[in-house]
Amino acid sequence: HRAYHGLPKSIRRAGNHGGGAIVGFANFLLRLFESERPRAVLVGWDTLGAPTYRQLLFPGYQGGRQFDAELIDQLDALPEFVSACGFATAKAPGYEADDFLAAAAAAEMRRHGRALVASGDRDAFQLASDAVTILHPVRAGEIARIGPAEVRQRYGVEPAQVPDFIALRGDPSDRLPGARSVGAKGAAALLRQYPTLEDALAAGRFPAQADELRIYRRTAALDPTPPLAGEETTFSTTLPLDFNGRLWKTTFSAPKTALYTEFDAYYPKLMMAFGFFGSVLLYALLHTLTSSRRAALALAQEMTSELRESLEGLLGRGSVD
Repeated sequence: HRAYHGLPKSIRRAGNHGGGAIVGFANFLLRLFESERPRAVLVGWDTLGAPTYRQLLFPGYQGGRQFDAELIDQLDALPEFVSACGFATAKAPGYEADDFLAAAAAAEMRRHGRALVASGDRDAFQLASDAVTILHPVRAGEIARIGPAEVRQRYGVEPAQVPDFIALRGDPSDRLPGARSVGAKGAAALLRQYPTLEDALAAGRFPAQADELRIYRRTAALDPTPPLAGEETTFSTTLPLDFNGRLWKTTFSAPKTALYTEFDAYYPKLMMAFGFFGSVLLYALLHTLTSSRRAALALAQEMTSELRESLEGLLGRGSVD
């Protein structure tokens, strides 16, 4: 959504469909990968049009949100781009994108690893810990790193208290009203006195709103239990690559799509010129924007003469249909 509104609508792809959100998202994802170099990447997605358990709990949740048809069209293409990059995707009716990020972070913590969670939603601050850092976009090109200390500085509460804090303070962006006459400072003060919302309710606070506040808290809490990618929706392929005299075997797991099938044939050639990630990301982005191999090569040729010569040498003149 941020990328869609941040780039000109004049960026178009095949069939005169919009491409700005794809380009903006790709720029963000690839720059983030380049700067952080994680061992693995998972991108979570909302399922628009399918109610989540939050909306069933509280029908007013995120009420009034509307999305341009051109943005939705690009959202349908983005998971294919992510998969073509060799990254994992997670999407299922009833869950939000940040639920899958919570599940991935929890899985990594069980392995005693570390996780980076990139999200523009402040609800994700509840995941912050010594092993989990939140990467929160602040403005164009700037990302804040949020750990427990930053959560305490911003909200005056511990990360685990963030759902309680949101339930008490409210969240206008999600249309959660919160407790009556309690703002951010009041919510933080209450949570210094009572460790949790439930403790405050047990002490007799907000008796007229107790049931509502419990619903708000459940709505604000991320669910770390949604299913991640399963065998029924993914396939794996191992590509043996002779690169500078060394044999590299790269295994992908991604949805079986037409894009991925076409990409398999060209990946080894691109790998030899641009390296693993450069080749994957170049072809995935160009193919997603143009929907054809010929158009992808033509777009690449417009970039620089060096790139044109490399691609023509790799793929062969006239070999791309």
